[in-house]
Amino acid sequence: MKMEVTGKNHSIPLSDGNSIPLIGLGTYGNPCMTSQGTSYEAVKLAIETGYRHIDGALVYFNEHEVGQAIREKIADGTMKREDVFYCGKLWNTFHPPALVRPALEKTLETLQLDYVDLYIVEMPTAFKPGDTFYPRDQRGKYIYHETDLCATWEALEACKDAGLVKSLGVSNFNKRQLELLLNKPGLKHKPVSNQVECHPYFTQPKLLEYCRQKDIVIVGYSPLGTSRDESWVNLKCPPLLEDELLMSIARKYKKTTAQVSLRFNVQRGVVVIPKSFNPARIKENFDIFDFSLSEDEMKAIDGLNKNIRFVELLMWSDHPEYPFHDDY
Repeated sequence: MKMEVTGKNHSIPLSDGNSIPLIGLGTYGNPCMTSQGTSYEAVKLAIETGYRHIDGALVYFNEHEVGQAIREKIADGTMKREDVFYCGKLWNTFHPPALVRPALEKTLETLQLDYVDLYIVEMPTAFKPGDTFYPRDQRGKYIYHETDLCATWEALEACKDAGLVKSLGVSNFNKRQLELLLNKPGLKHKPVSNQVECHPYFTQPKLLEYCRQKDIVIVGYSPLGTSRDESWVNLKCPPLLEDELLMSIARKYKKTTAQVSLRFNVQRGVVVIPKSFNPARIKENFDIFDFSLSEDEMKAIDGLNKNIRFVELLMWSDHPEYPFHDDY
């Protein structure tokens, strides 16, 4: 899919009439290791660089900083509220319908914004509600919760009807879980997006094809691979950014392998949300609109797919709704 996208104009339509910018800034940082003000500075710089899509979550513990940066950039005239697209996420401990709106309201209060542009179910796996995001028992085992994804979705639909959110989506849902929602009796608002891991080593061909048929946009997280943190990352896979093919294409265009990887997804209509708190990289990741990959190059990069996930989340693989046992 050949798209004429520019740094100024790179939004694609969503099925509900809204639109989403093809590149956003991911804001996840390990709360124990990210110093105060880091997220604020990163978001401010990203907006100054031209980013108009910020991907965040209550569970990242930095929405106050992200919101402050967005509000300041609106106040100083860099952009209007409607120019920036914020995605927030419903965490696993808030799946019971009565907790959905309070969770979204907490995000809005932390951001100090009136609405978010997209609100997504972060994982299909519900955890026991309570005052901790990662509930465990005495033995250290995660405490799961049984909820009905359709009931959670209905509570989200009510939030959209109340004007607290413009668009609704999901994350880490497999085909079966998407169908559960799409076939829900009385569905009012269908999910417009599914945020999943997506990069040249994990191109998601089947899920992408399925979502295209259903008019669901794929938002790719870890579009450059991920950190090499062995507590949650699969290290069997070689670092994506050292791939020979990507390196040779990067040399041809005088770009980096990261820029080639991002451009590959953007040209397929996959939204990318590379996370960086490094000023040079924040700028570099956005600088992908002055070159375009040929059809042969797109095919060659597609051929790198190893079907290996970096982000397996195996610590939750015994959850009844763990999404990655299925083929897609």
